[in-house]
Amino acid sequence: MDNKIMVPEPERMQALFREAAGSLTLGNNGHFSALRNEAMQTFSRLGYPNRRQEAWKYTDLEAALQVPYRIQLIPSEERADASKIFQCEIHNFETYLFSLLNGSYVWEHSPVSVLPDGTVVGSLRAAALQYPELFAHHYGKYADIRNGALEALNTAFAMDGIFIWVPDGVEVEKPIQMVNIVNLKENVFIQPRNLIIIGKNAKLTLVHCDDSVQHQKNFTNAVTEFIIGENSELDYYKLQNKDDDATLINNNYFHLSDYSRLTSNTLTYNGGLIRNESKVKIDGSGAEANLYGLYLMDRKQHVDNRVFVDHAKPHSVSNELYKGIIDDDASAAFYGHILVQRDAQQTNAYQNNRNITLTDRARVETNPFLEIYADDVKCSHGATVGQLDQDALFYLKSRGICDRNARMLLMYAFAAEIAGKITIPALRVRTEEMIEKRLKGELSICDQCVLHCKDQPEFRIDMSLV
Repeated sequence: MDNKIMVPEPERMQALFREAAGSLTLGNNGHFSALRNEAMQTFSRLGYPNRRQEAWKYTDLEAALQVPYRIQLIPSEERADASKIFQCEIHNFETYLFSLLNGSYVWEHSPVSVLPDGTVVGSLRAAALQYPELFAHHYGKYADIRNGALEALNTAFAMDGIFIWVPDGVEVEKPIQMVNIVNLKENVFIQPRNLIIIGKNAKLTLVHCDDSVQHQKNFTNAVTEFIIGENSELDYYKLQNKDDDATLINNNYFHLSDYSRLTSNTLTYNGGLIRNESKVKIDGSGAEANLYGLYLMDRKQHVDNRVFVDHAKPHSVSNELYKGIIDDDASAAFYGHILVQRDAQQTNAYQNNRNITLTDRARVETNPFLEIYADDVKCSHGATVGQLDQDALFYLKSRGICDRNARMLLMYAFAAEIAGKITIPALRVRTEEMIEKRLKGELSICDQCVLHCKDQPEFRIDMSLV
């Protein structure tokens, strides 16, 4: 059977699933086959999402799904040095680097690596065989394959991805960087699946990058499950700088235990069509989730950020702050849903979405939403869509700053609040530079790295002027 088949017609996907059943395996446990079959039944019932569905009202996949993609069903066995495929030119930024290339895990010495502190990182496919009990205990337990069509499609066809396991009591000394690279001279449809498990009393900083090399039509449908153990901490950074031909769907599922802490920061600089879904289940007392996002879109780009936080246990905290700057004919959507269940007393939950539109053609749809069933809580939400403050702009210009630089200062100050949440100094500095270049129109899709930026900007932002 040819491992590259035209997609994505739903009927063809169903036939392809039956034909490829022998190659679509993860581990030797029958649970995975049953899970795949259930997922395929869900996708057959739901089909691809469309704008008639409330959840997809502001994001239209129709044009992206008209492209004749190819899907690769058999993981590549090609070995390569990940550092030669992806190079990140950030000064004083040291990471453990692991990569996916066109949906397959890239490795030089072994498909599964053990870091000096005992942390396991490697191919999802290989990890399913080496750690079957751990894998079976978590894989597919958090992603919603019964109601989510694209999650179901990913589960049915997942062939590889990145697996990370941080054992109990381990604090990984430097960030782990996982990179999803698309580099084919043809239209490709890939479905990476990642599983991140953090044990008790552990800590991980994870930098997750999406990168394209060839400017071909590509569709990435990714699902990642995060399990954060008791009294553990995850700092997660999602960096997106894709070309205008890219369609990127990210479904992230976070499961928090007692006294665990999550900080997530999603930074979107470029991309044709991007949809980020973050679904957080606070299933432990005393847990905390901080969710931040920044999106800078222009031309005819579109980004849709959806955040769902489920407070299931008492004494928990969640904070959400997403900001966007939308230019030209670009569009953005934000949907934030906080659910406080009946037993989640003494919950504090805050949600805010702020947007600046730079033209009359730029469009933003925002919908913050609270659903509360407990009576001893503190919750708030808010959303704004507006233009640059004319009074502040006049003040800066009256101090001798030209109109262009005054606008730049205001936009940078607006965006820098999210960059300031980054706790890795080198990454924060480079992110601030990336924001500056993006606002000046000097940043386009990078050749090698989502943060690859050799030329320093001529105009330097001086925040003391704001």
